[in-house]
Amino acid sequence: MEISARQPLPATKKNHPAGGVRTADPFFRMLVMATGIGVLVVLGAIIGVMAVGGWKAFAVFGPEFLISAVWNPVTQHFGAAAPVFGTIVSSAMALVVAVPLAFGTAFWLAALAPPAAAAFIGMAVQLLAAVPSIIFGMWGFFVVVPLVAHYVQPTARHLFGHVPGLSALVAGAPFGTGLFTASLILAIMITPSITAVMRDVFVSMPTVLRESAYGLGATRWEVMRNVVLPWSRQGVIGAIVLGMGRAMGETMAVTFVIGDSNHIGWSLFAPANTIASLIALEFPESAAGSLKLASLMALGAILMAISFLTLWFSRWLLARGQKAAGG
Repeated sequence: MEISARQPLPATKKNHPAGGVRTADPFFRMLVMATGIGVLVVLGAIIGVMAVGGWKAFAVFGPEFLISAVWNPVTQHFGAAAPVFGTIVSSAMALVVAVPLAFGTAFWLAALAPPAAAAFIGMAVQLLAAVPSIIFGMWGFFVVVPLVAHYVQPTARHLFGHVPGLSALVAGAPFGTGLFTASLILAIMITPSITAVMRDVFVSMPTVLRESAYGLGATRWEVMRNVVLPWSRQGVIGAIVLGMGRAMGETMAVTFVIGDSNHIGWSLFAPANTIASLIALEFPESAAGSLKLASLMALGAILMAISFLTLWFSRWLLARGQKAAGG
């Protein structure tokens, strides 16, 4: 008896994917579900520990904890305004320096550099991103701090010290440590990470899109602005958020060069503090159950809240850009 070519073969365990009992698929499904739930559990545990540990500080000081710049362990009066100010300002200044450098380097490596140079420099960028943060801190303390104290700040005071509005930004004694130095070290630290992510995004872009734009007569600037950026918007924003998260949470490198001063001022060269550096300095000296320890835990909760707000804002910008592009 001949079997027609159109007649389907009977389902058996050999020729039908679902014919046999597959134990690996349910196990894999349960495994990935457990990992996803585990991430939520860990995140909730971190938030819970920070919130419960810092509740005493919020209960004692109330809303004043968020707006007070006083941090005095002797009088047991603590406020979060100064380290929050230092965290936001130093991270913002670092991004102002790092994002243009990272974007230009990534675009050059992905679209303009010769293959041999792109491979060598790309590997160097990845190696620089893997350098431990304490190395950056030590290098900043022994190299960058003397340069800022002896050359950068005196030159800035000479140029802008008599300009209304700008004189306050360069005021202060030339110690070398301060917000400017910390921001410079942070920019050097986060630039390789942002560059690596942006480069991967640009390399994954279909080559035909760039070639089509060049074929229509577009310049390199027009290709970058009208083709590369719209296509890679999500990856670029993700790289920036990743760099911002590292800048806000960096501890040891900032501790070396920021000056350890709970002070809010206009000068970019004045010593300051960040949330991470203050926690690193004060945590070993905080007794269990003390108000000081609760204040440090509250600072950790505030840092997490700032990170969440930053992530939400970036997602909002991304959604708004996609909606505008679709409209």
